[in-house]
Amino acid sequence: MKHHKKHPYLEHLLKTAKPVTLDHSSRVLILNDLHMGNGGRRDEFKRNAELVKTMLGSYYLPEKYSLVLNGDVEELFKFSLDSIVAEWGELYDLFLQFKQNGFFWKTYGNHDASLLDEKRYKLASSMVTSLKFHYDHETMLLFHGHQASELLWETYPIVSRTAILFIKYVAKPLGIRNFSIAYNSPRRFAIEKSIYEFSNQAKIVSIIGHTHRPLFESLSKVDFLNYRIEELCRAYPLADTEKRAVIKQKITSLKEQLDACYKQGKKIGLRSGRYNNITIPSVFNSGCTIGKRGITAIEIEGNKIRLVYWYNGKQSRKFTSDRDNRPMELGSTGFSRIVLNEDSLDYVFSRIHLLA
Repeated sequence: MKHHKKHPYLEHLLKTAKPVTLDHSSRVLILNDLHMGNGGRRDEFKRNAELVKTMLGSYYLPEKYSLVLNGDVEELFKFSLDSIVAEWGELYDLFLQFKQNGFFWKTYGNHDASLLDEKRYKLASSMVTSLKFHYDHETMLLFHGHQASELLWETYPIVSRTAILFIKYVAKPLGIRNFSIAYNSPRRFAIEKSIYEFSNQAKIVSIIGHTHRPLFESLSKVDFLNYRIEELCRAYPLADTEKRAVIKQKITSLKEQLDACYKQGKKIGLRSGRYNNITIPSVFNSGCTIGKRGITAIEIEGNKIRLVYWYNGKQSRKFTSDRDNRPMELGSTGFSRIVLNEDSLDYVFSRIHLLA
């Protein structure tokens, strides 16, 4: 098959992934790209550290969620592991507590791949290269996403190891600024497209991180806003007077968000997340935990998959959800959660089998 030749390492990940069976009572939280540092000014995780600790300890742990950290948990391009553990040691203990709810797993990303050489790493027993969720007869493959880069992680594995060693022992000591796929739009799009092609050919769902761009059913935020506006415009002529007023208000809000995307982002970064004529819901990306206004994550609950957004209500701009959900404040913490999008896994896999 085509993907055997074009995506050999992704095929390898699928074959060798750690299998985990989900049922209709399963609850799983997927986070990635924490980029934990030493607590200093260059530590991007520091901004949302309190939010992460609060939502894990006060919401997901008592709600019996299992936890997957999908790569780039530590920022080892800029900081030593010892300095990270010294600053965020209590978080490691919190991560491990999720084993009591079912499981806790952590995949490797490109920024924490050197943990392969760490013999005494506290989360070593939970480390895997990739995970394979079995849902009924379907498969969800969880991996960080850097493996889709043909140059560094498929065609030239020796080069990839050399790059890690260069960054660890040359670039970091000399203070050379980190270079990341998350801020390189053409490479980011190419990686997403490669994973999208592989997922469709294998007829699976891939859940990734790496690019820091949330994707739900292979749709970028720009795609989603355009689709939602179009859907509401079609509903408008058939609605009564009261519903028309509500629809008009929703369209105005969504249009404001779309305008903000174009004002804040470079044009090249606003390429469509659709990679062919029909969008197939085979790629999900939980975004990252170092966003300036909050963090995004993916939840799987029974037969549902959802993209959620956590933020400090006093600092975040308004978010409009496709499902018209209201933000849920977590007690008196000041932190809120909102469901940005949600769908049935049965629907997702039906589209994959019918359209891929």
